[in-house]
Amino acid sequence: MVDSKILVVKDDNIASYGFGDDHPFGPDRHGAFHRYLAGSGVASLVHLAASEYIAVRADIERFHTSEYIDRVIAQCQLGKGFLDAGDTPAIQGLYESSLAVVGASLFAVEEILSERFTRAFVPIAGLHHARRNSAGGFCVFNDIGVVIETLRQTHGINRIAYVDIDAHHGDGVYYSYERDPDLIFVDVHEDGHFLYPGTGFAEEIGIGPAAGTKKNISLKPGDGDVEFQEEWPHIETFLDDSEPDFFILQCGADSLLGDPITNLGLSEKSHYLAAKSLTALAEKHAQGRIVAFGGGGYNRDNIGRAWTQVVKAFVDHP
Repeated sequence: MVDSKILVVKDDNIASYGFGDDHPFGPDRHGAFHRYLAGSGVASLVHLAASEYIAVRADIERFHTSEYIDRVIAQCQLGKGFLDAGDTPAIQGLYESSLAVVGASLFAVEEILSERFTRAFVPIAGLHHARRNSAGGFCVFNDIGVVIETLRQTHGINRIAYVDIDAHHGDGVYYSYERDPDLIFVDVHEDGHFLYPGTGFAEEIGIGPAAGTKKNISLKPGDGDVEFQEEWPHIETFLDDSEPDFFILQCGADSLLGDPITNLGLSEKSHYLAAKSLTALAEKHAQGRIVAFGGGGYNRDNIGRAWTQVVKAFVDHP
């Protein structure tokens, strides 16, 4: 067994989450990452483990409505139609694999809170488009929202930083917490004028008591490391000033150059920068507690490179 305090989840149950071999979000994404991780040598420096937990309905209900969960169960049993306006097919077995994703995210968080591990990465997770009462953008259950509610309701950890560098705006998280001053939200994404879900503009900074606790940063199509890294010092200062007690990173690889459904030009260097910076901030403010979720990414080589650099940043921090 590797003596490492960095947990990386490797689990056939979460690998099965997807919409078929010919779909951008296919079940091969998990294997694509783990093959690259193994070839990089980083795998020898982390603890690889399957999740020891499958979520139950009570977990999901911390974030999602009971009516929506009933609809997911019924439609997935039929295996017909869509769970949203046309992006997220209701296929047989999807409810069960969705529970596995949420369970793996909760497992990773519990392993950190128990101090068995300092940092954790879950590749097939970070389903940031699902709303409390609907699916969206290949996302059935919002494991991020379930994690946030579990941290609060079960562990009394209220002030949480959520940082999202996926090419798509994390609308399911933002709009669920836009009035919540204790959910510190930062999202760097492709401008919503050009990409789904068409949200996440600079003026969206939170509402009411939460005004000023949210930061949405739009990048233009073709923007890359230079533009991303110009923004990062401002993000770092914003998070440092916010003093959160737990960090969540959604590190979608679809922001890298060459993704088939997005238009940004980042490299894995920006993912390493973000993860390294957030790890240092977590050490300063949150007892080191940070979990990263893979999120999107539809070029399999990009998945391997970007997510491996996130894990490497976790390893490299003393």
